[in-house]
Formats: sequence, structure tokens, C-alpha cells
Amino acid sequence: MKVQVNKILILLLVLVSLAGCRKNFTLSDDQEVLFQYEYRNHAWGKQHSGYFIDKKGNILIYNNPEEWNNPDNDLMIYQDKLHENLDRCTISDKIIPLYELEKFTRHIPNISSSKVSAVRNTGADMGSHKFICYKFDETFHVYKGYLIKMEGDNTCENLNFYSKKIVSWMKEIIDTGSPK
Repeated sequence: MKVQVNKILILLLVLVSLAGCRKNFTLSDDQEVLFQYEYRNHAWGKQHSGYFIDKKGNILIYNNPEEWNNPDNDLMIYQDKLHENLDRCTISDKIIPLYELEKFTRHIPNISSSKVSAVRNTGADMGSHKFICYKFDETFHVYKGYLIKMEGDNTCENLNFYSKKIVSWMKEIIDTGSPK
């Protein structure tokens, strides 16, 4: 009887601990940007375009902007430099509904804690398409980007289960979004 009670207690403890494993992601009030799509190709002239999605669901489009602030090799960019980039963007007519944005935003912690596959060379002169999500560090006022997927001359992808869903959603935005 005592062994049976111990087994039940252990089972309950395991169930309670598993229930607590779900990651709750709350955005910082200072975090403006959640996702970015970027295309670059220097083989056929300077091509640099893409969009950001902010926390209100706005799609901010850019096309060959001058004086662009690039993140470092770890995809980190200071808040003030990112805001300068946003000032060079055009707001799209399309707005992501907040329920839809929340659906994909809640996967950012999963993406940020997952590994990315090794980079494979898959072509030449195709440029680079990058799909990125961001987390904001309030202490250092820096955005840390996490690669969801890169396609083009080189290919790699985040190994998280949700990465394919996010990339599919972001590609749909590319296909249907139109600047003002």
C-alpha cells in the first residue's frame, strides 16, 4: 500500500512538473520588432529588400535603403540602430491581426533555444533570403535575432518544429503584402 501511494505521489509530481514546463513568453514593453524577412543579392547589382513585423502587426517594408545598420554576425543590433532602420521603412497597407501575430510570436522562445542546421551551399547568384525572429534585452537595449531559415546560395534552418510554420506564414506575407 505504501509503495502504491509513493508511486501515485511520484506520478503526480511528474505531471505537475511537466505542466510547468510550458514556456510563457511575454514581450518587453520596449520591444517593437518581432520578425524580419530580408533578401540580399550582390551578384546582380545591389539588391537589399525585406520587411519587419512590429508588435502592433504593422509590416514595415524596405527596398535598397541607404545607410542601413546591419546586425553583427550573431544577429544582434542595438535598439537605436534598429529604430534608424525602421525610419527608412514604408508602412504596408496590410496589418497582421493581433490574434495571428500572437500565435506566431509565442514560438519565439522555442526558436531562440533551438539549434540551426549546418550551412549548405545550394546555388550561386541567387542571393540570400533570411527569416529572423527577435528577442529584446531591456538591460543592454539590444535586439537579439534568431535565424529561422536561410535560403538561396546557402541554406540552413532552425531545427525547431515551429520554424516551418513560421517561414510558411512569412512567405505568405511576402506574396500578399503590398506597400502603400
